[in-house]
Order: sequence, then C-alpha cells, then structure tokens
Amino acid sequence: MKRQTSQPSAVEAPKRCAIYTRKSTSAGLDQAFNSLDAQRDACLSYVARQAGWTVVPERYDDGGFTGANTDRPAFQRLMNDVDAGAIDVIVVYKVDRLSRSLLDFVNTMERLAKAEAAFVSVTQNFSTADAMGRLTMRLLASFAEFEREMISERTRDKIVAARKKGHWTGGPVPLGYRLEGGKLVIDDAEAAIVRDIFREYAAHRSLVRIVSQLNGAGRTTKQARRFTKDAVLRVLKNPIYAGFIAYGGERYAGEHDVIIPEAELDRVLGMMTKPARVVGRGAGADHLLRGLVRCGGCGAAMTVETTRNGRRTYRYVRCGTYQKKGAGSCPTRARVPAAPIEEVVVGMLRDQAREPAFAADVGVKLRARLGEQRARLEAEAATLPRTIGEASSRVHSLGIAVGDAPDAARRVLTRRLDEESEIVARQEDRLATVRRELHDLDGVEAEVGWIEGTLKRFDAIWDVLTEVNRVRLVRALVRAVVVDAAHEQVHVELATGDAGARAS
Repeated sequence: MKRQTSQPSAVEAPKRCAIYTRKSTSAGLDQAFNSLDAQRDACLSYVARQAGWTVVPERYDDGGFTGANTDRPAFQRLMNDVDAGAIDVIVVYKVDRLSRSLLDFVNTMERLAKAEAAFVSVTQNFSTADAMGRLTMRLLASFAEFEREMISERTRDKIVAARKKGHWTGGPVPLGYRLEGGKLVIDDAEAAIVRDIFREYAAHRSLVRIVSQLNGAGRTTKQARRFTKDAVLRVLKNPIYAGFIAYGGERYAGEHDVIIPEAELDRVLGMMTKPARVVGRGAGADHLLRGLVRCGGCGAAMTVETTRNGRRTYRYVRCGTYQKKGAGSCPTRARVPAAPIEEVVVGMLRDQAREPAFAADVGVKLRARLGEQRARLEAEAATLPRTIGEASSRVHSLGIAVGDAPDAARRVLTRRLDEESEIVARQEDRLATVRRELHDLDGVEAEVGWIEGTLKRFDAIWDVLTEVNRVRLVRALVRAVVVDAAHEQVHVELATGDAGARAS
C-alpha cells in the first residue's frame, strides 16, 4: 500500500525576514562585492525557496565587528525591530555570524522566543521554526546555564581573592571612610566618631551610654540617621577599622589606613565575649544614674564619674557638651554633685510608692509596654525570613547577571552584588538580634513581678537593697533624669510615662 505524505498548505502565513550579516574585520569591505554581499546573496536564495517568506528592505550589516559580544550597531537595530514585532525570522549565513558566544546566542534566542520570532542558519540546517531546532535550543540553553553558573562562581572567586589581598571590593562604605578611586580613604570627621565609640565602650562597656551620647551630640550614621545599639555594634565588631578586610571569619591585611589599633579592637571584642562583672555594694558598684542623666542646658548626655580624696569618695555628673567643647559651650557648670540628684530620684520613687495604686499601675504599664515590644519583635521575626529570602534571590540573580554582562557593566553589577550580599548579612544579623531580644523578654517580664513587690515595700527595703538591686530597680522605673543646674531643678521621667520635678 502506498504511503501518503502530507502536503504543505497552498497558502502559508507570510514571514517577514531580516537578513543579518557580519564580518570581524573591515578588510575588503570596500570591494564591489564583499563578504557581506556574499552572505546576503546566500540568504536571499534561501528565503526565495520558502513559500510566503519575504525579505524586509532594511539591511542589517555589521562590517568590522567581533562576534564575541553583542555591542554591534546593526545587531542592536535588528533586535529592537524584533522586539517591536517588525521581524518574524532572522536569517544568517552561519550561526557564528550572529554570535560566537554561547551565552549571547542563547540570550538572543530567548529574546526571539519572547517576540515569537524564529532564527535560521542557511548553511547549517539550523532553524528554530521546527521541532528539531527547538530541541537543539533547549540543549544549548542547558549548556549556557552551566556556563553562567561557572562564570558566576569565577566572579565570586575573584572577589574572594581580592579580599584576601586586602582590596576593597565594593558594598556600603563604612563610617569613618570615603571612597576615592575605588579605595577607602579616612574621613577625618567620621573617624573621630569611630574613635569615640571605641574609647567609650572600652571605658564604660555600655551601648546605651554610647547611643545616648552620640544622639545627644547630634552625631549621625553614614546614612544620616540617628544611632542605635545595632549601629554602634556594627562599628565595634568591624575589623576594617584596624586595617583588615574580613572574609569567611578570617582577617586579611587591607590596603587602607588604620583608624583603630588592632590591640584596641581585640580588647573591645574580648569585652563583648565576656559576661559583665556583677558588683555588690561599695566603691566598685555601678552608679545609680549612669546612662539616665541629660543636661537641661543643652540636651546632651551627662556622664557620671567618681573621684577620691583620701578615704572620701565623691560622685559628679558632667555635661557631654562641656566636656568636649569647654567653658561657654553650655550654661551648666563643669561638674554637678551626683548625690543630691540621686536623692531627688529616690525621693520621688519613695513618694510615688506610697500611693496605694502605684505598684499595680506600674506593673500594668510595664507589661503593656513589654507586650507592645513583644508584638513588634514577633512581627519583625515573622517578616524577616521572607525579606532575607527575597534579598538572597536577588543575590543569586545578580551572580548570574555578572557572568552574562560585558566588562563595563560587570563592575557595576559586582558592586550591586556586594551591596545585596551586605543587606542579606545585616538582615540575618537583625533576625538573630530579634530572636535574642524575644528570648530576653521572658526574663524582663518576670522582672516586672519583682518590681511590683519591691515597690509595695519600698520604705522598708530600699535601705537594705544591694547596690546592684538599687540600680536594677531605678533602671526599670526611670527613663530619663534631666538636670537643670542653672535653676537647680531635676526633672524625672518614669518609664511608665509619668513625670515630676523637684528642687535639688
């Protein structure tokens, strides 16, 4: 029995064909019939044999352009016309006339597929207009994806190698430095802030104190924002200030100048890893108002210090502005005795505690505040993993894009890759901080019960409380103490939102 074969339809949909030609050098292009003309004639003959195919009048000839990249004027015009829907088929003499790069070729084919256009190589029996051609394209795409990942890995390896050599490879410029010619250069004004942060932590080991002083003095972060404990911690933990570039938990000697000596950095990091020393009553105990006192004259944080004269000990508070800028910078005196201020604070708490409902009211307000804090932290803990996932996805996409990009764009994409990687790292650090703060809240909520019980018996037990427990109670109840030395007034703001003023 004779097998019947299907015949092509007498009427086929018309195909608008664009012929693309390319020659790597310009040699011979001035001849009457050159290589580009020969390529075009072969393509014209092929198109003429296809029913319903016509060649568009626009010519797309790149003479003297390499096929190693797509930075070719005629090629760019061709692809813009494809995107605009003006071309149905691209016809070339050989595949390498379109591109010599597998990645560029596959990317071009993906762009054609999106525009529902086809590609034909007339001498190599390659056409995406048929099933075999599309299968070949899928195989090529698999190899291209592998090549993308290899280039991405090589790019990351180059970044790692550069960091190990101490080179700055991009990302957010740290406080204390500015970028000049791709290298970190010390910014004197910001470097002074960095040195203050390290010096204060080494002296007092209090993030709250540092944040209060910085914000009180109007200092801001690199992004012109108010300082937070996390922002201060990022400074204290960054080995870049001691002249190092960090990668993979290791330090590598950097090519930038040092702001903080290595010994000072290591000392601060060592203080962070050791638990705080618990002290009892006596000269070694923490000051009752440390970190709480602000200057009523200029608003700056006031430091608490101790001096000794023989066997006698004296405590004072000093205005931060006066300390840094000297006489005339603030109306407050150089030093204000701390004992009268402490008496005002304790006297106010004593008076408040005698109110029958005060202890219960404090408990309600503190629990409400802690509840709000817990809700905020839990909401942040719920959203951060998704945010980290999205940022990680961008890092992955940028890694692939770096491999695909020409050299000029690759540098820009590499900087973006570092910036996004830094964002992921900061978000992961923040998630760890949030989870730690949530865990710490359990202990803080248990503390509220102790505070209520102590307030109910304030008169009876204050004098027998250890210095540690006195500090513990005052820090829980008092948000701020504003000292107006010029008018001899002390304004006490409680953590519950209540406030009062008494003459000192």
